[in-house]
Amino acid sequence: MTDDPTQVGAVDVVLLTLKAHSLTTIAPRLAPLLRPDTAIVSAQNGIPWWYFYRHGGEWEGMHLETVDPGGMIAQNLDPRRAIGCVIYCSTIIAEPGLVEHLDGTRFSLGEPNGTKSERCQRIADALIRAGLRSPIRSDVRHDIWVKLMGNVAFNPISALTRATLIEIIQCQETRELAAAIMSETESVARKLGVEVGISVEQRLAGAEKVGHHKTSMLQDVEAGRPTELEPIVGAVVELGEKLGQPMPYTKSVYACVKLLAQNLEKAKAAPA
Repeated sequence: MTDDPTQVGAVDVVLLTLKAHSLTTIAPRLAPLLRPDTAIVSAQNGIPWWYFYRHGGEWEGMHLETVDPGGMIAQNLDPRRAIGCVIYCSTIIAEPGLVEHLDGTRFSLGEPNGTKSERCQRIADALIRAGLRSPIRSDVRHDIWVKLMGNVAFNPISALTRATLIEIIQCQETRELAAAIMSETESVARKLGVEVGISVEQRLAGAEKVGHHKTSMLQDVEAGRPTELEPIVGAVVELGEKLGQPMPYTKSVYACVKLLAQNLEKAKAAPA
């Protein structure tokens, strides 16, 4: 996609792979790309803006301010267009405009209502032809929570400690903190009817195998970029409050990273 979407004609599919906090800015600019049948593949980390569309039950249509401040995204991107996408790969920004792929090729797709639609199949086929693994999931929300369970813990801890995944796991105190945050996150998922099905110990072991990888949040902090704190951690804290689920460990690291981000922003804005 070019820097100016107004210079591009309407397309079959829009792939949203930018940071989740950037959606409020880009959503109003996507209109020229959209036909009535254009699908939007939402591949952001954290809770996506469409999550409670076709969710069913008492939480149908619930709005999360941490995910969609002021409802700006939903006002511009009809959730009927949305296809969920959970990406399992490790990358780093080697330099501006160059992303280095380290590991992983899985791009799971899923309709919000769980159907195996024709549009989902067409997109999956295209990704598979490109050399990616692209299963169509009947419950993509489950995949969201499996990934989120680790991100909620490891991203903020790494941002605060500047540690890699294996360093977090091999330090007993931060390992225990990560386990506590994952347990709180799993409890929120369960209240929404999602059984993650992967134990905290399995999640910790998986992170240790990744080795000396810097989380995306740590990479952002080191580069002086805005973090995805709100859609990843803030959204889970907001859900915990709405569901009456205590989250003392998650709220503590959330508060610390929020202050860190504010101070980094002040330092960046200060005159040299």
